[in-house]
Order: sequence, then structure tokens, then C-alpha cells
Amino acid sequence: MYANNGFQTDSYGAFAEAPGGTLDMMSAKGVSAAFLRGPRRRLNAVPLFIALFGPWALFGVVFAAMTFAIHYENPFFAYLIVALGFMAVVGAGVAAFHARRRKLARDPGHEPSWLMFMFLTMLVAWMAAFVAGDINFYQNMQPYFDLKNLNVYPDVDPAVMRGQMIMDAGRIEFTKNARLDVTRSIGFKNVDVYCVAPVSKAKNATTTSLELLPNYDFWAVGVNCCSGNEPDFHCGAFNSAGAHGGLRLTRDDQRPFYRLAVQQAEAAYNIKAVHPLFFIWMKDPQAETESMWVQGVKVYMIGLFTHFSVQMFLVASATMIFARIGHL
Repeated sequence: MYANNGFQTDSYGAFAEAPGGTLDMMSAKGVSAAFLRGPRRRLNAVPLFIALFGPWALFGVVFAAMTFAIHYENPFFAYLIVALGFMAVVGAGVAAFHARRRKLARDPGHEPSWLMFMFLTMLVAWMAAFVAGDINFYQNMQPYFDLKNLNVYPDVDPAVMRGQMIMDAGRIEFTKNARLDVTRSIGFKNVDVYCVAPVSKAKNATTTSLELLPNYDFWAVGVNCCSGNEPDFHCGAFNSAGAHGGLRLTRDDQRPFYRLAVQQAEAAYNIKAVHPLFFIWMKDPQAETESMWVQGVKVYMIGLFTHFSVQMFLVASATMIFARIGHL
């Protein structure tokens, strides 16, 4: 400590006014000062540490709130966390604005501050976490939670079971003689082609010919995997002999187009579908469901690593700039 014209410096080198004046709290704590004062000026490690881990922590919390179960089960609390994160960004912006205004008014040649850097990187972190978390949720986590909340039905006979009997089906394992009737497939075109093929039943274990069912309530579906002009369905595991399972379609925006495709199939092939349910035809619906969770977690971890790498690069770049300024 030393006195100089009525002012004194603290251990971080930030100036504080003499008794009776207003204390600049941010500077006194070393948060905004880029340099430590003394015989030799050197960068202040405290704000550098905060600048590295603060935006990254904000990114991780907001990304998690938008990605995981809280967004599905309690969306209000998820968006509350997001709002609190944005308030932290606003707080950093207000602090940066006031600190810059005070420094400019007091000394046109003021030292650089981490506060503006913190504000800008926190804003980018918040925006990136919100957008990436929302995309990850709707592509991976929401379908996973939707399917986990629905029931599993084994040994479903498409010739006996009706759609209204298993409205809550999320995963279905059909009987071993269940087959896709590709000869009665069709597609409805609305920009994309929405393809459907009814699940039927082989007459016996030694033939590939299919029974003519009185009702077709189970349909395999896919997008842009048929021409729409002829029965050429090739969606999912359509050609796999071991595929007898279905994963329920959870995309509400696609369901109306598949219904229209089924209505076309009813008219074209003179068949009936009283209560059609739509599935992705596959060999192991359980494994596919779990892969959605794994993919969602993977995206989250990649996001954390990527953001930390970018933030480290930005902090290193700012440190080099501040060090250069300090030696001018």
C-alpha cells in the first residue's frame, strides 16, 4: 500500500477513492482490472479464471436445462433456469457498461477490462446453449421420453389385434410371421413423400404369401423412401427377415400426411384401416429407443467440450491482447 495524492491502491492494483468517496466494488475485487499494479505490471489471474469458467458454466447449465428431463417433465422450471441465466448475462452487461463509462470519464487512457469480454462471451454462451439444447431435445430427448412413457406390447398378431386396443403402444414386437405387405404400399406427396406399408401376416412359416386381412391397423412408415406412384416401399428394415418390431411414430407434424397416405391405400387396394397406428419398422425397438438417450447425452458432452475449447481460445486471445496493451 502507498499513498498518492489522497488515493491508495489495494492488493490487486485497483484504485479506490479516499474516505468519503464512492467505492468501485468491481475494481476493488479485481474482477474488472486486467493488470496487477506494482513494480512490474502483470495480468490478474482472478478475472482470467472467471472469464474462462463463468461463460462455460452458464453454457452447461442452460444446455442441460433445455436438453434433459426437466424440459420434458417441468418445462416451467427449465425456462426459469434459462431466464435466470439471461439475467446473469444482463447483469454482466450492466456492470460492463457502467465500468466502461466510469473509466472513460476518469481516464481516457484507461486499462482494458474483462467485464466487457465477460458480457459478450456470456451472451454468446447463453444463446448457443439455448438453441443447441432445444434442437437436441426435440431431435433426441423428447422422442425418447415420449416412447418411455408409452407401453411395450410383445407378440402382437396383426390379424387379431386392433389399433384401438393398444392406443398407448410405444414399442411393439409382432409375431414371427408378421410381414410388411409392400404390394399394398403407397406414398402421399406434400413436398416430401410420406410412405406407408401395412403390416400383414404370412399364411404359414414356409411361404412368403400373405393373408388378406379384414382390417389393417398397423402401418410401417417413412419419409422419401418410396416413389409414391407405385408399391415400392423401402423404408426402415423393410427387407430384413429378422425385423418384426415397430417403434411408434412420435412426430405429430407428420401424422396427418400418413393418414392421408393410408386413405389413398384404402381406396387403391380396397382394404380397410379403422384405426391406423404408425410405426418405424425395425429389428430391435428397445435398442433404438436407448440409442436416442445415448445420442442426446453424446451431443451434450460434445457441446460442453466444444464450448470450453472455444472459450479457452477466446480467453487466450484476449490475454495476449491485454498483455500487449500492458507493455505499450
